[in-house]
This record gives sequence, C-alpha cells and structure tokens, in this order.
Amino acid sequence: MDENNAVIETMHLTKVYGMGEGAVKALAGVSLKIYRGEFTAIMGPSGSGKSTLLNILACLDHPTEGKYVLNGEDVSSYDREALALIRNRELGFVFQSYNLLPRMTALENVMLPMMYQRQDRLSAKDRPEKAMAALENVGLASRSHHLPNQLSGGQQQRVAIARALINDPILVLADEPTGNLDTKSSEEILDLLHRLNERGRTIVLVTHEPGIAHHTGRIILVRDGLLESDQKNGHPVRATGAAKDRFDVPEEGRIQ
Repeated sequence: MDENNAVIETMHLTKVYGMGEGAVKALAGVSLKIYRGEFTAIMGPSGSGKSTLLNILACLDHPTEGKYVLNGEDVSSYDREALALIRNRELGFVFQSYNLLPRMTALENVMLPMMYQRQDRLSAKDRPEKAMAALENVGLASRSHHLPNQLSGGQQQRVAIARALINDPILVLADEPTGNLDTKSSEEILDLLHRLNERGRTIVLVTHEPGIAHHTGRIILVRDGLLESDQKNGHPVRATGAAKDRFDVPEEGRIQ
C-alpha cells in the first residue's frame, strides 16, 4: 500500500470528556491509516470509543491530543467554520436514521449539499440535473418527487447515499447504515456500497454487527478507547444472495 495514498491518518488520538476525577478518556491514543479505495469497517461494543472516533473522522469534534490528517491536510485544530467547509467539500455521510428533511422531496434532499458548496458551485438550473443523475445511479429516478414518508426505509437510505455522493467526496462515512432496515433492504444497501467501492470510493462503515463488518475488506476493532485489532478481511461477503450471508460469518472469521 502506497504510504502517500492515505485518505485518513490519525496519530495518537486522545479524547477526554470532563475534568479532574470525573474525566473520561474516550480515546486513549489511536493511530491508524485508511487508504484510498478501501472499504473499512470500524467495530466496537457500546462505550468502546468508536462513536467518538467517528465524530473526529467526520470533522464534527476535535481530539484532546494527537493529530488527524484528512486527505493530506491536518485538520486537528481547525475551527468550527473551517471544519464545516471540509465536511461539505471532502466528506459524504450516511446515517442510520437517514436524516432526510421531511418536507423536501428526494430530489431536493439530494440537491441540498450543493447549495452549501462554495467552490465550483453549480447554478440553480444545473443542480436538479445532477441530483437526478445521482438518484438514477441508486435506482430511484422514478421516486424523485416523493417525500421521505412516501418512501420505504431502503429507498430513503438510497436517497441518503445519493446525497452523500453529490459533491464527489474523497471519503464516505456510513454510521450503522443498515441499522433501521429489514434484511432484504440491508442487503440492497450493502450491495450498493460494494458497487460504489468497486468504482473507487473510499468507505468507512461503523457497525456493531460482525456480519455487516464482514462485507468490507478490512475490520478495525476498537475497545476501551484503544485499537484492539486491525485485520484484512480476505473474503468479504457479497450483499447479493441468501439473507443468511448477512449474519452467518464463518467461525474462523468472527471477531471475539
């Protein structure tokens, strides 16, 4: 792996909440690299520090100590406004709860990040065309004028993925993207993420389910604020096929 091709590089990340005897160390010195084109899962039980790590990777929070380099840029000490610009320019987000605006159509939800883009901003005339193409890429062009409550959970997540990709981010962060979905819809979303990765997208997926993590090519396990293991997944599970593939991980591949 080319050392200069890291999208994410963290060095001794520490995050402490509170002060004095009540201080809690959520991260205790996490160092890792994630490279362009990787499909990586970050796993960990509740309270492990994975959500804190995700918030820092997503430029939503600062480390107490340590360094975070995103696409070659040290963003560790950026202020709130600078981080907002980085999020809009470099990152795409997919959430468990979809986070679609309920009074906007699918097309309008996908267009939203373009409205906040400061560089290479498209005109109001061109934005709908680009958003429609993004919906077509996730198989939802025919639902472009539907409101979120007129879409199934899987369809809403597809809209969210189209929105995440609309500004061509360097990195897609997916936080429990199948957590609210049934098995069939989960498989469809995982298959879509696979196809995006095969086209070169760098994806970091946060999950607590081993069966979901094994759809990725690399699994990072966080426990007690530390990186407990970092392993290549030699045989990622493809999302298409029997529903049991989502949950039935070979015994030798399970994370203990």
